[in-house]
Amino acid sequence: MMVEFHWRLPTHGDRADVSLAHDTRGDWGPLKAGNQAPGLAQGEPDGIPYHDHLLEIARAAELAGFDGGLVPSFPNTDDPWVISAAIARRTRAFKFMIAFQPAWIDPAYAAKAAASLQRLSGGRLNFNIITGGGGPAQLWWGDRIAHDDRYARTTEFLDVFKGLWDGKPFSYQGKFFQLDNAQLPAPLAGQAFPSLYFAGSSNAALEAQGKHADFNLTHMEPLESLRIKFDRVRELASKEGRKVKPAVRFNILARETEEEAWDEVRRAWANVDWDERDRQLKARGRGDGIGSPLPPHLIPSRDKDPRDLQIDGFFSGLGVLGGQGTPLGVVGSYETAAERIDTLINLGVEGFILAGSPHLEEAYRIGEEVIPLVRGRKAQYAAAAE
Repeated sequence: MMVEFHWRLPTHGDRADVSLAHDTRGDWGPLKAGNQAPGLAQGEPDGIPYHDHLLEIARAAELAGFDGGLVPSFPNTDDPWVISAAIARRTRAFKFMIAFQPAWIDPAYAAKAAASLQRLSGGRLNFNIITGGGGPAQLWWGDRIAHDDRYARTTEFLDVFKGLWDGKPFSYQGKFFQLDNAQLPAPLAGQAFPSLYFAGSSNAALEAQGKHADFNLTHMEPLESLRIKFDRVRELASKEGRKVKPAVRFNILARETEEEAWDEVRRAWANVDWDERDRQLKARGRGDGIGSPLPPHLIPSRDKDPRDLQIDGFFSGLGVLGGQGTPLGVVGSYETAAERIDTLINLGVEGFILAGSPHLEEAYRIGEEVIPLVRGRKAQYAAAAE
């Protein structure tokens, strides 16, 4: 089994230290003195765009042995298509995984843009298909379609996207998309089809994944929840005569020893602005996405010891320390981190999206110290050395 490892590019800003309360790299953080380049120097623009920092992270991940990286998209990020095109011209092997919702772009235009990026990059484009979790975040995009209809729209989108890919005339009449005799121009047709990492946990999401996804991408959840989800995806994919591989994304904080890793957590924990965190949670609101909520005793708060916030060996407090996405992640020594990844590989996981702050330095650390210890990679390295 070949396991893929991807890093995350922080298109929403980054912090120079996990203990800092806000982003300090680039202009996504507060515009004040003390921010580190690129972005600001002594409170004034330094002429170095944040895009250059993202490129350095991509190069670091490439050099450290990652297969590629996720390029996220939220209301508070740069556009992933633009960032990916820039990165593609300045890297050699790095695969860029564009995150986007089908509501944002016409599927025919998406196929043309994707084929152009494949041609430009030599086939290094992947996708993270997001259907959206509803609530205020969904309304930011002007999308008011109900939960299950959003997944029906995603299914139709991918029907059209795939139907156009070989360059032959293609027609489609669906609820959300209709086109007649559309086709890609000859130089774009027949490019390598991008891998589809597909997020979502509801029945509607899993059915759509069974038809189209290459990877069922989930935020880290308790192991039993993952087992149930993976079995359900395999069942639905088999009905379509397909195989969908499990993939997991989470944040990771690893050091040479357990004590060093947990000392980092405690140092950062002491600087958390809990009032600001509560304000942000309330402002974010609730959507209609479906996942596996944490039990109350694992929800971080100012009065809990971080070491008590663990389930199945995964720590539930990294979201408090600036980790985007799921709160569950890995804290420990390099060996412990590799063991946690091996546990997931034993569940059948074939794709990982990892992240840690600061993203530049941690890309080297995790790529050089943790990934080589993982069972799946050790076998690959041994075979390459023979």
